[in-house]
Amino acid sequence: MITRIREVRRARGLTLDEVAQRCDPPTTPQTIGRLETGTRTVSVGWLNRIAKALGVEAQDLVEGGETAELKVAAILGAGGARAPGKAAIVVPPRTADGQLAVLVGASVGDYRAGDEIWCDTLSPENYARALNRDVLVPRPAGRFLFGRLINRDEEKLQILPLEPGGRQQVVANPPWLGVAIRLVRSL
Repeated sequence: MITRIREVRRARGLTLDEVAQRCDPPTTPQTIGRLETGTRTVSVGWLNRIAKALGVEAQDLVEGGETAELKVAAILGAGGARAPGKAAIVVPPRTADGQLAVLVGASVGDYRAGDEIWCDTLSPENYARALNRDVLVPRPAGRFLFGRLINRDEEKLQILPLEPGGRQQVVANPPWLGVAIRLVRSL
């Protein structure tokens, strides 16, 4: 089986060590390197582990599979746009279980009308992962609060609204929250 593990890993900007540590359970960079080069046979189990570590579907790692990718035409930096030194691709993001979206209807804070904010859903024991990040918090009667999670204690979350001059809101015991992980903006 011909794989695209190296190509996708490089597109994600990850080192062998980073991918090895993201595997569940973690493995060694040498093992990932052997799987990339074909000196070690890639089983379905390894393919699934590496795909999860890279944030893609297993089919994205197999030559000939139905994959979505964009070819990189240029790299933009301080000196302007330049051609990449080697052929490169970008693997578009895929949705995962437990993700949700927020559509921005009117500009607020750093967000513009038309933006999509992708969020991962967190349960109460994982709220600490969302500190100092933008979050969506459910409120009673189908309402929501969106803002920056600035503090949490045993039973309460403190949210700072995005509007200038907005007052801090305190939410007690929400069953879940959505933490912003990706901004999709049309130009």
